[in-house]
Amino acid sequence: MTQHLQTLLRGVMADAGQPVGRIDILAADERTYLLEDLNRTAAPYPFELCIHELFEAQVQKAPEAVAVVYEKERLSYGELNARANRLAHHLIELGVKPDQPVAICLERSLAMVVGLLAILKAGGAYLPLDPAYPSARLRQIVGDAEPKLLLCDVAGRTALGAEAVAGVTVVDLETATPTWDERPPSNPDPGALGLTSRHLAYVIYTSGSTGIPKGVEMSHGALVNSLAGIGTSKLRTLQFATLNFDVSCQELFICWKDGGALVLVREETRRHFSDLLEFIEREAIERLFLPFVALNHFAEVWSAQRVQLPSLRELYTAGERLQATPLLRTFFEAHPNARLINQYGSTEISVISEHHLAADPSCWPQMPHVGRPIVNTRVYLLDGHGAPVPFGAVGELYIGGAGVARGYLNRPELTAERFIASPFVEGDRLYRTGDLARYLPDGNLEFLGRNDDQVKIRGYRIEPGEIVARLCEHAWVREAVVLARQNGGGHKHLIA
Repeated sequence: MTQHLQTLLRGVMADAGQPVGRIDILAADERTYLLEDLNRTAAPYPFELCIHELFEAQVQKAPEAVAVVYEKERLSYGELNARANRLAHHLIELGVKPDQPVAICLERSLAMVVGLLAILKAGGAYLPLDPAYPSARLRQIVGDAEPKLLLCDVAGRTALGAEAVAGVTVVDLETATPTWDERPPSNPDPGALGLTSRHLAYVIYTSGSTGIPKGVEMSHGALVNSLAGIGTSKLRTLQFATLNFDVSCQELFICWKDGGALVLVREETRRHFSDLLEFIEREAIERLFLPFVALNHFAEVWSAQRVQLPSLRELYTAGERLQATPLLRTFFEAHPNARLINQYGSTEISVISEHHLAADPSCWPQMPHVGRPIVNTRVYLLDGHGAPVPFGAVGELYIGGAGVARGYLNRPELTAERFIASPFVEGDRLYRTGDLARYLPDGNLEFLGRNDDQVKIRGYRIEPGEIVARLCEHAWVREAVVLARQNGGGHKHLIA
């Protein structure tokens, strides 16, 4: 830091009239190290593929292998592919085209998985709607995205209400006599559809500071790159996240790209971790994704029940800053074959880094880092003027490379604000995360928090401003304040 201060003072002496923020305090070699050496992540990946084609490749390799399990039902890769293809051909007949959002609002079921795959195969971008969400929120999303088509069940139709689906073609996936059963079981031809990896795979809505949720547009190519360096084992994977949480895409396609079996869990079991532990043991789950708060609660419940999970091999966590609590260490000491993997990402960039923690939990730091950028990903820590901060200093995290989203649906001004042209790599775009981080001496990234009011509750991004806007809609509320507080157990909650 002394060298940087000296450089700053020399700059001031050379031109006392210039703004201090414009003085470059980095030496040439440090600048090269920060901008280039730490970002040498280029690697080949199947950039021309759509994400569902990773699944289709496994269909060719092992059509009889189990692809998905729900209670007593199971479908092989070949069976799931045929069901999704028949529905996809029906959706194409209904007019689905590339980049077109297709809403899907179902409870967790085999039909949910078939529907999601069918939308992708038909060339559409799936727009997930959680039937457990308030109807007003769902109607707000539907009103903004304006999907022409909705895949749903009774729960989804009830949650949305008749008004929200007026003028929308509804495809009931619970029907006993689906009209698409006679459609061909063959894969739709992406070329005939005009579908490429540059087109959208999904639109997922996140909280907005103005009270209006924003839809993140993610392309097939960006998702394929995010999955390229993650998971290389054929593992039995729990499908824990709801579809409107972007980690669900990881759960599905990390599993399927390597030929694993995806295991769906009933919502009641998912909500009660004592039941979930028994489910994981009974179903021999090998891979699990949990945000930190859920992971911590998982360890607490396990500590009370002491259910052994000998099948567990990989436990991924993301969404919040990881803390290596004593209970978490104890859990992994009792499961030496399981590894904890700390990821960093957001809906706008999917996953951009991960850190495989040491096998011995006693070696873990209290606040583990998030590792280094994955393949074809560039990371920059910048100051308020957009200049790189010195190595080890705190800066705002900007992300470039193949995994960056296209932008926000119907929000050109917000897209221009958060997705900017890179000043460092010609033709690249950077996503401004709003997260603060710094480089550790070994070159790994340490996530430190936010530079705004956004908070994470149970892994979900929450903009307090959105809740304030909703509260102030009430006739009896003139002003409101919403804050995040942490209880003694380390769990965050909102107070108003």
